[in-house]
Amino acid sequence: MKAVALTHYLPISDPDSLFDARLPKPSPTGRDLLVRVEAVSVNPVDTKVRAPKDKVEDDPKVLGYDAAGVVDSVGDGVTRFKPGDAVYYAGDITRPGSNAEFQLVDERIVGTMPQTLSFAEAAALPLTTITAWEALFTRLGIGRNGENRGQSILIIGGAGGVGSIAIQLAKLAGLVVVATASRPQSQAWVRELGADHVVDYSEAMIEEMTQLGHREVDFIANFNNTDDYWSLMSELIRPQGKIVGIVENTDPLDLNLLKSKSATFAWEFMFTRSMYQTADMGDQGHLLDEVAVLIDAKTVRTSLGQTLSPINAANLRQAHAQIESGRTIGKLVLTGWR
Repeated sequence: MKAVALTHYLPISDPDSLFDARLPKPSPTGRDLLVRVEAVSVNPVDTKVRAPKDKVEDDPKVLGYDAAGVVDSVGDGVTRFKPGDAVYYAGDITRPGSNAEFQLVDERIVGTMPQTLSFAEAAALPLTTITAWEALFTRLGIGRNGENRGQSILIIGGAGGVGSIAIQLAKLAGLVVVATASRPQSQAWVRELGADHVVDYSEAMIEEMTQLGHREVDFIANFNNTDDYWSLMSELIRPQGKIVGIVENTDPLDLNLLKSKSATFAWEFMFTRSMYQTADMGDQGHLLDEVAVLIDAKTVRTSLGQTLSPINAANLRQAHAQIESGRTIGKLVLTGWR
């Protein structure tokens, strides 16, 4: 089968950083599906895994942590899907990724693809949707049925892939959403997604938040650099409020800044369930099924921003470079094999 792989961890400007490869087609066993991949999207995790390091792979390593495609065959323990089903999923970071014509994936972390979306539109969703859903509803404990209606949330990184979904989910939950975005295109994007207020994270946010009447917020979801915003978040969070982050810190975090407010900080890492085979691992598949219903009802929209074709090393290198620039809006998707 065709695939895009790496053996050396190189700068994306190096033509050998990702290369076209031919690999054996795998066979499913147990609860695995073998999916014929039709579209993939690129996430910051792809660039982090690929980032230069002093390591060499003995066998070609395939990245890719978002896909939409069609079930080709199933293992003998599969109960939720059959060959021919259209599916979407984020996969498992400990296994070969989606940048290949065929991929093995555990059925428990797979969802039925929204009927109203193309493969490209669907591939934009899984990783960011699972991350946003778990960040808001699991880590922050926000009620999905309006239990926190009228409370406020600051979403840092509102124009990115995760932020784009989080804004929509927070509005569905009845929250007042303040989102960060700096460029005019980004600000227009987050407003279109439903943000009530937009603040420029490159300016003095506390003053801007005060002018908006939100000097303190009940929840903060930081989908950007944790180190850069730690002190700011400790000032903006309301007493007994909750903060969630997804980007690992490089400096020690001073948790004492949250102590007097009895504020809570939680990490969200969407690969935790598959990595540790947790008892609730199947919640991710059901979550994706629920989101498909919301998509088909036009309650939530895909965060697709740009499409490249076909899926090959040259286009994936271009996609990685764009992600590393930090200036993408929405999700970057690749479709089709030639």
